[in-house]
Amino acid sequence: MGIKITVKNTADGSTIKMEVDPKETVSDIIDSAAEYWKRDAGAYVLKKGKSILRGTDTAMEINLMSGDTLDMIPDPEGGR
Repeated sequence: MGIKITVKNTADGSTIKMEVDPKETVSDIIDSAAEYWKRDAGAYVLKKGKSILRGTDTAMEINLMSGDTLDMIPDPEGGR
């Protein structure tokens, strides 16, 4: 069963709803969102609350739950 989340593009405030598998990585989520917004995935990171998420962590590892909102922000370290 998928996890239904919202990803918010902080650059323009737009959002998308996604359904992710618990085994999907943060990088997979960034790639999907960046493709939707026609952005360079390597230039962004995801933030949950105050924490920047590591690309290799899975949705299960970061305790992602249906209804959560993740912020897609420009990578403060300059990309991956």
